[in-house]
Amino acid sequence: MKNYYDTDPEFMERFEHFAFDEVVNEEGQQLDDVTRHMAIVATLLGCQGIDEFRIELPRALDAGLTPVMVKEIVYQAVDYLGIGRVLPFLDATNEILLSRGVELPLEGQATTTMEDRLEKGIQAQADIFGEQMNEAWKAGHINRWLAANCFGDYYTRTGLDLRQREMITFCFLAAQGGCEPQLIGHAQGNMNMGNDKDFLIKVVSQCLPYIGYPRSLNAINCINKAAEQ
Repeated sequence: MKNYYDTDPEFMERFEHFAFDEVVNEEGQQLDDVTRHMAIVATLLGCQGIDEFRIELPRALDAGLTPVMVKEIVYQAVDYLGIGRVLPFLDATNEILLSRGVELPLEGQATTTMEDRLEKGIQAQADIFGEQMNEAWKAGHINRWLAANCFGDYYTRTGLDLRQREMITFCFLAAQGGCEPQLIGHAQGNMNMGNDKDFLIKVVSQCLPYIGYPRSLNAINCINKAAEQ
């Protein structure tokens, strides 16, 4: 483990004060430990922070995230980041879980079959975004894949509920940047699930040390636009 207090003491003094004291304890911006670490894990996937992910994941597990919850975050990230960016995080997750004595594979969480994944994915979309989603999958093969694969294969899994899944999707999109139209849409989806404007701003606030100010301010702008709509 690198000791940055030896090589970069002034930086570490300010960074750790900001990230682990000032941000965490900011009045009106606090989240419970499980939600905060869930958001940070998803954010590190989104911004490709693999080295920090290896430091954060044990903290998240110690704070109450279960191995199932962690795996579900990593699995769902594939639909928003692609396997090319997620595979190193899956490897890191497996290494850390095994080092902590967790037996793999974990218990299965799938609730769909190859035969009903499209139908149940469409239902999940409708539950989050409204009844218009019952027809949206017909707009083309990508829309059909989105319903069957993204929502049918992943959102329907147990381990996380729809409200939590929308929050981590928001984090994936905010952290990678360049996805503002989708970020507005998923901010609306979060609000539909009960993750209101104030909650989403808390999520951005707690993740700011990991993605910086520009993407955080862009995310808050998207939250405001979603709230207006």
